Amino acid sequence: MATTKDQLPTILIADDDETNRALLAEILGAEQYRIVHAQDGEEAIEVLENGEVDLVLSDVMMPRRSGFAVCRALKSNPDTRLIPVVLVTSLSASEDRMQGIESGADDFINKPVNKEELLARVRSLLKIKQFTDELDHAESVLFALALSIEAKDPYTEGHCDRLSESSEALAKRLSLSEEERIAVRRGGVTHDIGKVAVPDQILLKPGPLTLEERNVMQRHTVVGAGICSPLKSFRSVLPIIRHHHEKIDGSGYPDGLKGDAIPLTARILQTVDIYDALTTDRPYRKALSPERAFSVMREEVKKGWWDGALVDELEAMVQTTALQN
Repeated sequence: MATTKDQLPTILIADDDETNRALLAEILGAEQYRIVHAQDGEEAIEVLENGEVDLVLSDVMMPRRSGFAVCRALKSNPDTRLIPVVLVTSLSASEDRMQGIESGADDFINKPVNKEELLARVRSLLKIKQFTDELDHAESVLFALALSIEAKDPYTEGHCDRLSESSEALAKRLSLSEEERIAVRRGGVTHDIGKVAVPDQILLKPGPLTLEERNVMQRHTVVGAGICSPLKSFRSVLPIIRHHHEKIDGSGYPDGLKGDAIPLTARILQTVDIYDALTTDRPYRKALSPERAFSVMREEVKKGWWDGALVDELEAMVQTTALQN
């Protein structure tokens, strides 16, 4: 167990009854947890927005926001959705429990609180939170590595962020699942992470690559998938990393996949990637206008390279965004 204040797990106790807050704090304080308090649901949200919290113990019936509302807000925010929430309640009806589950609650504890039950559940959920924090750290390392590769070339500055944002927007336009939208967002950042294995004299070469150099460059898709494969949370991202250079007619790499055999998420990222490359400055040419870029892409669709339906959807999305701006 850590001994310094900053290292102690932080538990937020949200309850409008001061006696209940004091009882829970007394039980947990003996375990060397750091305790913070909220008198109602609105204050609980403010605490969560302004500080690091590892677990929430929340009453259900509170002023301004109920425990259910706090839980829904917490779980809908990407920055806080992995924080475990335990609803402490005297409600016992099954519909109340169902509402808690639908709100995203991780556990329930009935009042009056049993000390041993409370401590056991808190310890278990904090252990799970530690695992998710370690996973988040591993993903952050991958993102940092991917962005360091991007930073080598001044012409690709901001490419990963644009690709991540636009790919997710296109996936949402196509009504893909949340898992698929998350995958293309992550893929936007990490799709070229395998270029860490490509020597700089090849990666940054201004002129055409030799056959041998091109073979080295094309290996980055396989290398990238290998780098990310240990993370289970990246299972849906791996096909994007490996297959974002395949072509509809089978002339792409690394596996020569054709048509619908190329994962849709990979085709989405690929389409956005090509558009972004055409509409940003390069050493050998200036950025193309959106109209000219889509004209070039349609010529390449005729050659059998890209998914024409996705090019249409991307163009419609770009035009809609331009009109809104």
